Amino acid sequence: MKRSVQLIFSGLAAGLLATGCRGIPAAGEKAARHDLAEVGGQLQTNLPALTTNATLPEAVYFAVQNNPQVVAAYADWAASVENITVARSLPDPKLTFQAYIQDSLTSLMPGLATDIPGYGKRAARAAATTADSRVKYFQFATAVQQTAFDLQKSYYPLHFLDAKLAVNRQTLALLAELEALARAQNEVGQGTMQAVLKAQIEQKQLQTETTNLADSRTVMLAQFKAALGLRPDQADPPVPAEPDFSDNRLDDEQLLANAWKENPRLQELAAEIHSAEAAITVARKEKMPDFSAGLQAEVYEPPFYWPQASVSLPIWRDKLAAERAAAEAGLRAAKARLTAGQISLAVEFAEQSYLVREADRQLALLRADLLPRARTSLEVARAAYQSSRVDFLNVIEAERSLLNFQLDEIAAQTQREIARAELVLMVAGVRPESAPLLKSDNPKPVR
Repeated sequence: MKRSVQLIFSGLAAGLLATGCRGIPAAGEKAARHDLAEVGGQLQTNLPALTTNATLPEAVYFAVQNNPQVVAAYADWAASVENITVARSLPDPKLTFQAYIQDSLTSLMPGLATDIPGYGKRAARAAATTADSRVKYFQFATAVQQTAFDLQKSYYPLHFLDAKLAVNRQTLALLAELEALARAQNEVGQGTMQAVLKAQIEQKQLQTETTNLADSRTVMLAQFKAALGLRPDQADPPVPAEPDFSDNRLDDEQLLANAWKENPRLQELAAEIHSAEAAITVARKEKMPDFSAGLQAEVYEPPFYWPQASVSLPIWRDKLAAERAAAEAGLRAAKARLTAGQISLAVEFAEQSYLVREADRQLALLRADLLPRARTSLEVARAAYQSSRVDFLNVIEAERSLLNFQLDEIAAQTQREIARAELVLMVAGVRPESAPLLKSDNPKPVR
């Protein structure tokens, strides 16, 4: 009877091991899984293609959902969250068997054994892994912000290239009119053939420049396509027709305050400090001994049990000291990186905000003064040439000035929008619209 009880007991133990058990979640584990699920619910795996009338915010949303860098960063974060469970779990128990055999089987002892980490070790390891998962989340957030910026950084030059092509074509039409005017003046003896040739030379040069610009559009479209996370074998995406420009000035004070709080790179560096502190706690726990316990039951001579126990001896003091020293050095490095990141952010903020202000001033000068004057100057030169009061070189010079000012306006607008996007997204950390990130109090992008 007793032998039967022991066999039943052994069978139940084996069944328990086969079906598996669940551990107790560590502090922060449920919150980490909740955050992962919240963001995962915002990610889409089957995105519809961009429509021909897609807007820039829709293109940004498509990019942050589809870009493989974002997908990879999310997978890294998910893996780090799963590692919390691994870190806080007990080692797998062991099913043991021991037998004595002479002429026949004289003793059979099945049993169970398990390793028990020293006090506080599992909690410390779980805390360190939880801190690592926060680092991975902020790396994911940085990937989202970087993807949104890369999309806009590739879009604005493409958009303004189209604007340059339009200006060049308008100028070519103007040069054709000036050539016709020079021919007419030459036919009545009021102009020279040199003026006609000069107009033709200007046209040929501008035609070649326009052809080169049109050819460069292929490269820019490839960059825009890559920023969307589309493979080379996929169809070229439609380019949003008009961005949502605004001449409203950015509130530098508000953006800087937001940057210290929401910049994902700074948050990642701050999370690295917490991770390093947790690593120090783990290193300090290594001096605690680990235990092992087990129990074997004699099947042939019941009731007879063989208890087993062991304890590790953490006697290698130099090893323990090295682990603590390495963890403390990691903490010092993390703090130094945070300080360096704060300094870098302040410099970058100053640089990008200056570029925005510089472009604003340049655009104001061009639109309010230089462009109107250049158009008037061209009309005056054209009228004076028709009345033979100036030569054709004055007309060409006036045309060049107008073209250069128009191109300067496009360049200033490009600089302004790219610097503005970097300032808002990468420096201030303002999330793009509908970004798959955890809820935050940071404001919407300033428009």
